[in-house]
Amino acid sequence: MSEVAIHVENLSKEFKIGSVINTDRHLRDVLVEAISSPYRKLRRLSRGDAGGAAGLDQSFWALRDVSFRINHGEVVGLIGKNGAGKSTLLKILSRITAPSKGRVTLHGRVGSLLEVGIGFNHELTGRENVYLSGAVNGMTKREIDRKFDEILDFSEIGRFIDTPVKHYSSGMFLRLAFSVAAHLEPEILLVDEVLAVGDVAFQKKCLGKMGDVAKRGRTVILVSHNMAAVAELCTEAIWLHGGRVLKKGPSDDVITEYLHSSANTTGVWQRPRTLERNKNVSILSARVLQQAGNKARVIGFESDISVEIEYEVMKPADGCYVGIALKNGEGYTVLESRERDTIPWERLNKSRGQYRATCQIPGGLLRQGQYYITLGALQSIGGWIERIEDALSFEISEVNNPGTDWRKGVINPRLNWAVALEDELTTNPSMLAN
Repeated sequence: MSEVAIHVENLSKEFKIGSVINTDRHLRDVLVEAISSPYRKLRRLSRGDAGGAAGLDQSFWALRDVSFRINHGEVVGLIGKNGAGKSTLLKILSRITAPSKGRVTLHGRVGSLLEVGIGFNHELTGRENVYLSGAVNGMTKREIDRKFDEILDFSEIGRFIDTPVKHYSSGMFLRLAFSVAAHLEPEILLVDEVLAVGDVAFQKKCLGKMGDVAKRGRTVILVSHNMAAVAELCTEAIWLHGGRVLKKGPSDDVITEYLHSSANTTGVWQRPRTLERNKNVSILSARVLQQAGNKARVIGFESDISVEIEYEVMKPADGCYVGIALKNGEGYTVLESRERDTIPWERLNKSRGQYRATCQIPGGLLRQGQYYITLGALQSIGGWIERIEDALSFEISEVNNPGTDWRKGVINPRLNWAVALEDELTTNPSMLAN
């Protein structure tokens, strides 16, 4: 068998704007579209709408000259912003859609987790859907029989397995659907954002399952916006931007460059005019400050850090507050904090007006490296009102760092210690309190 599992050569995919690209429609719909399309063009031309008629023939290139190789046993993360072409690439690799140009060579049986729940029928029971979905995904009845108990245990559906899935909660449905898909055994596995299913505990379970798949030597391509998951599971990463490969290499390097490119590197964020305001609460600006209130992007290890957020409440709101999430250069969330951590609840009932909130991060806590701040506005009833990913970034430098690079861990605090001889403790027990 070839060492290469996936070989993509000069791959491009073109879509016609306004053309039939919905693969979920019935044949009759496609025929009607084909018959009526020329008449629609004539009607537009008769109204003098030549641009509108021409617009039906405009092209959009979802992928442009994409080339790469992935060897057997490699686990590769596919990252990039929405619209970068990630899902289109997986659909071509899965043979769901054909490329416009270029060639794909696959060595091994391919399994796809592109849409959790594909093949499920809401009128059938959970048990019946396990067999139906398994068959749709290429599993034989013997394989499903052998894996059924494992699928059921993983899904945590239990005694509801013989209940029609139309009576399931959305969480139950997703857990069973993912469990079936996760127990496929192809040589090449393509995964598109399935790690976001269910509650937090089940997401961790899914992440563990994907780790098991990777350890068995299968070739995996994982599409995810969860950089921590990509960093943990993947040895390599491919960064797509505008349908092109911007970078391919070790996952840590690619993720760091991707996060840095998408963040504000000035330490100051100002709401752009193009970003529509929320009707309740809108974040107006934010900035990173170090000691003495100076704006900063590079901060010494010992310096205290302040994150200052200005926001506007358009109408009175109870239980309204802002918060931050801090990620490191590998995409791991280091900490989250919100106004309600220390502000009395009655002061979270906001009247109309502009507010300024400041969060203090003590010096000596964070390791050296790059950090990214996500801003959010929340309400106790209704959850997130607004969330601005990676709005700010700053760097912790090695200035005044007292030789703590050897430490492991996400944070790097110096904790207080006390030490004394046992003989000393018998005469002065308070020594360890110093």
